[in-house]
Amino acid sequence: MATSALTHRVHVLASPGHRHDEILTPAALDFVGRLAAGFGERRKELLKERRRQALRLAAGSPLDFPMVTSAVRDDPTWRVAPPAPGLTDRRVEITGPPDRRMTVNALNSGARVWMADFEDATSPTWDNVIDGQLNLLDAIERRIDFTAAGGKEYRLAERGRLATIVVRPRGWHLSEEHLEFDGEPVPAALVDFGLYFFHCAQRQIDAGHGPYFYLPKLENRYEARLWNDVFVVAQDLLGIPRGTVRATVLIETITAAVQMEEILHELREHSSGLNAGRWDYLFSLIKTFGHRTDFLLPDRAKVTMTAPFMRAYTELLVRTCHRRGAHAIGGMAAQVPTRDPAADEAASATVRLDKEREAEDGFDGSWVAHPALVPLCREVFDAVLDDRPHQIDRTRDDVEVTAADLLSTRRVGGPPTPEGVRTNIAVALRYFAAWLRGEGAVALNGLMEDAATAEIARVQIWQWLRHRVVDRETVLQLLDDELGSLGAEYPWVDIEAVRELFERGTLSVELPQFFTPYAYTRHLVRHAPPPLLQRAFEADLLDRETGRGSHRCDDLG
Repeated sequence: MATSALTHRVHVLASPGHRHDEILTPAALDFVGRLAAGFGERRKELLKERRRQALRLAAGSPLDFPMVTSAVRDDPTWRVAPPAPGLTDRRVEITGPPDRRMTVNALNSGARVWMADFEDATSPTWDNVIDGQLNLLDAIERRIDFTAAGGKEYRLAERGRLATIVVRPRGWHLSEEHLEFDGEPVPAALVDFGLYFFHCAQRQIDAGHGPYFYLPKLENRYEARLWNDVFVVAQDLLGIPRGTVRATVLIETITAAVQMEEILHELREHSSGLNAGRWDYLFSLIKTFGHRTDFLLPDRAKVTMTAPFMRAYTELLVRTCHRRGAHAIGGMAAQVPTRDPAADEAASATVRLDKEREAEDGFDGSWVAHPALVPLCREVFDAVLDDRPHQIDRTRDDVEVTAADLLSTRRVGGPPTPEGVRTNIAVALRYFAAWLRGEGAVALNGLMEDAATAEIARVQIWQWLRHRVVDRETVLQLLDDELGSLGAEYPWVDIEAVRELFERGTLSVELPQFFTPYAYTRHLVRHAPPPLLQRAFEADLLDRETGRGSHRCDDLG
């Protein structure tokens, strides 16, 4: 793109950071501006439609597979694009934020794919967003390294296969307040996508891969169509052949679950499959139908992937993908190592059972949060796949799923336990505290928690209060108790900010759709912590290299 063509400049409202000028070049900002100019208004309209759809469903409109697109579902002939270079074999994928240590650890992990997550696993401070782009650029250029405070060095392996990078940008509902176009914040999805695509698309092609993405929080085929149009324009602007981009869509909303085929169809020349996102899917169910007593769910730990309505969701996903020649990617194994051998052994057994179920059901691969789980996941999928790169040929024609099957939560319904209530409150508070300090992936109680976990934890509290299976006084007392423990352990935590986020997200009459937009504009942008406090928080919150206590995902290599 010639310099003379710079007509859509985006204004940077943040202070300059170290090496930020390598990412925020005039040409890169102009590229992001062109995307904002071309798609910003459509994005606004789609977000309005989300709200209208939510109101219709709350008012009693039935949720079903759309009649208007039955021809798409009934046509057996269409397929998505064939697997792209580096995405043929996806039997193990590792996820985590694109900070420097995680970047090295993930690429070296032995996983086939690394999902570099700007969304749920990243607290979107300005430095996290731009440093993440720098880290990806450095990784592709193979010049990335990192030395921890204790002197441990992290470098890319000189030999062996590195994981294929797949970037997850933030969802359509989020904005980037530090970049302004036409007097408004730029859609965060276009920032994360645009900066990476501008700097790294051709570099990835030259390296034998391509610009690959995970698309989060989609609610319908129109949002997939918007992404497809973004891909077409971005490729045209940079002279990259159409169809070079590949995108895997996370099916993590109930409204997307009844439009899986339509979503693949919209993206078909750019599609590389679908992924089953467990916590966000449950979060979506409660947001959509939580006002109804027949959708009252018990402790989240009791809602397993073997629940009938969750089985319907995952089996439909595999059938849909394989019918159209796409990869079906399973859910997250969130367990992380601890100092307790017995606990680690039990956790490994749980992960093995979960991955065996996925592989036997026909999934082509699955996610892990920690490098230690890569060999286990690979072993399970190796046993099913052998030397095949995937099992797309298993079309699962035996699967028949109705909308009623997807919504049949009664068989796993029931009131929460006192321990379940306390755990949700404790996890939500600790995650909010970490997120406000710039940490998006935090290990608590042996599990890697991210924004999706905090969302399901808070909306369950809201649902239990609404249906009066838990009383408000109990929640407030537990809130005080857990805030007291948090403040005693980490006295620099902004207790009032954490309390405000929890109360707003759980005690409101109307459930906030996400905690992140409000938390971002109310606290993260305007009240960023001083660097010294940030380092102090990380030093105490993270018990590095051990897996004990609370950790960043990237410290677990």
